[in-house]
Amino acid sequence: MRRIAFINEKGGTCKTTLCVNLGAYLASEKQKRVLVVDLDTQGHAGKSLGLDVRGLSPNVFDLLTSDELTVNQVARATATPGLDVVPSNKQMAEFPLAVASRADRDRRLDRVMQGLSLYDFILYDAPPSMGLTSVNIMGACEEVVIPVALTYLGLDGCAEMVETVRAQAEAQHKPELRVSMVVPTLYRHTALADEILGKLKAYFPGELAATALGYNVKLDEAQSHGKTIWEYAPSCAGAKMLRAIGDELLARAPSKSDARRNGVAQARA
Repeated sequence: MRRIAFINEKGGTCKTTLCVNLGAYLASEKQKRVLVVDLDTQGHAGKSLGLDVRGLSPNVFDLLTSDELTVNQVARATATPGLDVVPSNKQMAEFPLAVASRADRDRRLDRVMQGLSLYDFILYDAPPSMGLTSVNIMGACEEVVIPVALTYLGLDGCAEMVETVRAQAEAQHKPELRVSMVVPTLYRHTALADEILGKLKAYFPGELAATALGYNVKLDEAQSHGKTIWEYAPSCAGAKMLRAIGDELLARAPSKSDARRNGVAQARA
């Protein structure tokens, strides 16, 4: 099972777009069993998959704060066979306070995800901030995908995010935690975007995705209808870009030697 988090401390970088549509791609075209776990208070992953998340219970907050609920009781099937979602809503904003007195407050997500065998992929849609929820996510995943909007501020944020992942891997004693892919997003054919893309290639030669996700109106339209791009416009340019990114993510499956190499690198640091 691969556990992949889509994280960026900045908003508007296409985290949810990538998480939901790549999950649907893996389920519908690669016949994988996929669970999307929404951990953002906006609940956009669930909304993008056709759920009315307002007041929806049980949700991810209930799962993380209860000692009785299981993932199977909270996960909901979607219109895409093989793709389930654990929904979120504004109640998730109460999570840090609700678990503040618990000794395992930074490992609640990892605890509830232990023992799952039904899924081939667990995809975490993270909030646009680095707090207790994101710490929990990095404790429960092995791979991080960082979407980067092609702006100068986005470039700066990506460097900070890579350092955050490294620091969390060390703090949580998780040598297997790594950035598996940096995905350029909201690409337009401008000199500025090409310049920033060139900097990303120089800074992250091993992590940068070969395909940039360009701006595509069909992706926005699909989300507004609560559908994935594969349901709404499977032949559009946005779908073709996401298919290429999905294939590359599949090809980047970690080998057993990765964790050993990461462990040696951290020991030398």
